[in-house]
Amino acid sequence: MKAYKGLMMGLLALGLSVACSTHPANTVAQNVSQGPAKQDVPSSIPVGPGPVQYTVQQQPAPGSCHYGKAADGQPLPDRTCTPGATNPKVTAADLSDTICKSGYTGGIRPNSNITGAEKAANIKSYGYTGDPRDAEYDHLISLELGGDPDDPRNLWVEPPSPGHKQGGGTANPKDTVENQLHSLVCGNKVGLVDAQVAIATDWTTALAKVGHPDGK
Repeated sequence: MKAYKGLMMGLLALGLSVACSTHPANTVAQNVSQGPAKQDVPSSIPVGPGPVQYTVQQQPAPGSCHYGKAADGQPLPDRTCTPGATNPKVTAADLSDTICKSGYTGGIRPNSNITGAEKAANIKSYGYTGDPRDAEYDHLISLELGGDPDDPRNLWVEPPSPGHKQGGGTANPKDTVENQLHSLVCGNKVGLVDAQVAIATDWTTALAKVGHPDGK
């Protein structure tokens, strides 16, 4: 009888232990205890193919993309045509071997015979009517921030800023934002994904979103 009672109590104890281990509340606690999720690119930003043997990429249909305008009048890309795309070869774990390594972006940049043809098609996608020499074929998420080199979702014909003199060539204030974000990421002051999301959302407010003092 004592042996039977001992067996029953052992089984009950085992059952209680199993029940506790699979209880939803304990499952949540276990997930929380594992810490934050790995800092990979969020699903809101597409992931491109990365550096590959580049070929001229098909662009959105002519007239299907429409420029936006930031609060300060700067041009923004169409979020549907150009949501941005990231390079899968760049992660927060390998920055020193990728974007923070001198000369890295030059080694993965597509040749001008590729981007020239793509720019001509993208001009039609966005209905850009200005001087092509004044418009930059721009990586929305720059290469120095882990943007995909040749995914059409990460490239757009960026028109000149308000007040730009026609025929004056490209003078892009977005480049300064990209450089500052790059310095912050490589200085371990801003997370890679945070910088990518900020510039893909609105490059004119990206610095403010990551807490940089130059942001407005």
